[in-house]
Amino acid sequence: MSVGVAGSSPYCLVVDDEDRLRQILTRVMRGDGFRCIEASCGSEAMEQLRRHPVSLMLSDLRMPGMDGMELLRRAREQYPDIAIVMITGAPDIEDAVNCLANGAMDYLMKPFHLEEVRLRVAKAMDRRRLLLENRHYQERLRERVVAQASRLEEMFLAGVQALAEALELKDPYTRGHSVRVSQYSSILARALALDEDVVRQIELGGHVHDIGKIGVREAVLNKTEPLTDEEYEHIMIHPVVGWRVLAPLLGDAPIALNIVRSHHERMDGRGVPDGLVGESIPFEARIVAVADAIDAMTSGRPYRGNELSLEQALDELRRNAGTQFDPSVVAAVEQALQAGELALLPRNTGQFAAVTGGAPIGLVGESLAPR
Repeated sequence: MSVGVAGSSPYCLVVDDEDRLRQILTRVMRGDGFRCIEASCGSEAMEQLRRHPVSLMLSDLRMPGMDGMELLRRAREQYPDIAIVMITGAPDIEDAVNCLANGAMDYLMKPFHLEEVRLRVAKAMDRRRLLLENRHYQERLRERVVAQASRLEEMFLAGVQALAEALELKDPYTRGHSVRVSQYSSILARALALDEDVVRQIELGGHVHDIGKIGVREAVLNKTEPLTDEEYEHIMIHPVVGWRVLAPLLGDAPIALNIVRSHHERMDGRGVPDGLVGESIPFEARIVAVADAIDAMTSGRPYRGNELSLEQALDELRRNAGTQFDPSVVAAVEQALQAGELALLPRNTGQFAAVTGGAPIGLVGESLAPR
């Protein structure tokens, strides 16, 4: 049996408290292409394992100090890729079962023929090779699955972007609004110390929160006069329309779906579409509601008059905290503003900016201001 060539031969560790037996096994293994190292007890064997990349270990079961069974357990725990063959001079079926149960690939009884040793070692090394190949295959498979999932996510986001662009064709005001709300929401979510995975879903929800306006009449979207009660009720169907459109696409993103449906709920229960009250409103929707309102107030709307400054919008948020908006989210706006993490860019840039260390980062959003 040949297991390697010069310079690439695998290491074999021979562990036995009998010098003569170690020498015999070492000579046989070297003849089969292994680079051999020796140990006379379990503790010495663990030291050799720390120092060398061992592929095969032949170990006696009965040794003073750390015996072969304890060595087997520790070696398998710390170096799971090693092929281990246990050797004993005491014929005990229970020992054999325990060795195999603790990770040995084979079990030899003394006295043994050297050809039997070579045959058992060959089988153990072949099994080790198959286990490593299977692991590498599984790792490659996982990498392919991850790559495929990434590609599917890219295709999904491209579809969402197409929906957003279709909405912008209907409503010129919405152009850039969803991007601003998305980015703005992410700044508030980070100010509230939310998990980064949650922040990403909030960004997505902010981006698509107004998709339902595709189902709103263009005459209402583009109206320059104040809305009638009927028109206001009509435009406020968009959370449910958007939720129905995106539910088949966002099944794996429930946070984003919650935002689409609930970003017009109010803390006092007077919101739409479900009249949720206080903390029954998903927290992510409460965040986007504030981001949406800020963008609506600072961008202006033909039927609502002039746009406000960011400071004026914050004053409005404070006045409506507890009734329309979550006070903790309003506090996060104030905190981000005072910390220099949030600044309003000119409307014609189509985005807000978050300022961190002097570097602006784009923002997103839209929402109807209180009527």
